[in-house]
Amino acid sequence: MARYKMRQRLLSIGEDYTIEDERGEPVYKVDGKVLRIRETFVIEDRQGNEVATIREKKLALRDSMKILRGGDTLATIRKAWISPFRDKFNVDVEGGEDLVAQGNILDHEYEIRRGSQTVARISKHWFTIRDTYGIETSPGEDDGLILALAVAIDEMAHDPDEGHGES
Repeated sequence: MARYKMRQRLLSIGEDYTIEDERGEPVYKVDGKVLRIRETFVIEDRQGNEVATIREKKLALRDSMKILRGGDTLATIRKAWISPFRDKFNVDVEGGEDLVAQGNILDHEYEIRRGSQTVARISKHWFTIRDTYGIETSPGEDDGLILALAVAIDEMAHDPDEGHGES
């Protein structure tokens, strides 16, 4: 089981960020790129190899994001259902069994499941650092995909344009 440390609201546009393991060692780097029509986050390992790319069209409503690797779509994540207490995101995995992220997304207390199997847990309780949360992946899972899902869910759940009228 691997555990990673993430910062809440991972990136402001154009910012880079390091994902650490639970010992504080850097294991992945996230490069926030801004292009004219889309926002892209690239997660790389320590050797600079892409493990996942998160792509969002900036002009579209933020109801889905794509996760790619090597230019091919790995998964598409969509908001499924929102209530004040529990959020749910559906993840359509290309060529594999789909995933569901469900729990208290805004408070970073949720699970990512494949059917009845939990493949990852996200929690703020593992670290006492403010604005930091942990991601614990089950053995044999695609950690790059799981980390990318957590980044995408964080971005989508905290979209400043959603659900707030002009005051």
